[in-house]
Amino acid sequence: MKTKYSIFNFFTLCLCVLSVTGCDRIKETYGRLQQGGAPDAQTIPVYAVNTMPAARGQIMDYLALSGDIIASSTVDCYSDAAGKVSRLYVSVGGRVNRNDPIAAVDPSRPGMEFVANVVRAPVAGTIVALPAQLGMTVSQAMPLARIAGSAGLELRLYVAERFISRISLNQPCEITLDAWPGEIFRGSISEISPTLDAASRTMEIRVNVENPGAKLKPGMFAKVRIITERKDNIVKIPLSAIITRFGERYVFIVDYSDSAQPVAQKRIVASGIIIDGVTEITGGLNPDEEVVIRGQTLLEDGSRVNIIERLSPLSAVN
Repeated sequence: MKTKYSIFNFFTLCLCVLSVTGCDRIKETYGRLQQGGAPDAQTIPVYAVNTMPAARGQIMDYLALSGDIIASSTVDCYSDAAGKVSRLYVSVGGRVNRNDPIAAVDPSRPGMEFVANVVRAPVAGTIVALPAQLGMTVSQAMPLARIAGSAGLELRLYVAERFISRISLNQPCEITLDAWPGEIFRGSISEISPTLDAASRTMEIRVNVENPGAKLKPGMFAKVRIITERKDNIVKIPLSAIITRFGERYVFIVDYSDSAQPVAQKRIVASGIIIDGVTEITGGLNPDEEVVIRGQTLLEDGSRVNIIERLSPLSAVN
């Protein structure tokens, strides 16, 4: 019993000491404030942030589609007479000029000898298909070869009905392919179908494709960006830098007016179009101002900041 009273007295003594100590600290702080004092500089929090300069440049809106590259014109070659293919003059991938021989078809029958019919190329181009095989019997309705004209390559694309108002002739296009990673090929819309497909609710368009170095081949699969809107000389920042609270949209910029420690300054902004995580700033921010892009959610106007990393500005074209 005596032991229990001793323990109780010990804890009571500890509580009294802590209470007196806490009161002394409160009185000390209150006294400093009454005398016009302020908390020590070491007690003011400093927030770690990453920043990026606001960039002036270009921003583009686009439609993302995909399709196969095809020859802009193809022509099938037919024989004037039925018979057996007695000779082939070409192979797939070979180039031919107009009137070059393609194949010889022998219309002879048992007991009847005829001169072989030489099938010639109706246009200049590249042999992209050769259905005829040596010794095969063919009719006048069977194509012997398919020639892709030398006019160039194009893409056949299908645009959903809800996007057709954004499509017009000669719109520029950016084309990328898995076969050539990192390279961007250029093109433009050359043809728009006057009707929509009733089953798929899509409209067919054709895109001319520039082919420097003959790197592109018919049959390749391509991803296409149709540029629907382009804005030059605008201010842009990452969309993630903008904070939306209580109906306000704002960012924090870094203010270096206090040489001892940079601080965050709240800046109300107005934004425009948003593309791929980048937003256009139409008001409230000037080019090259240093914007906080990471760690900004904890900041308030006037918060002290420690810049951990300064990232490069966005590219001129995004």
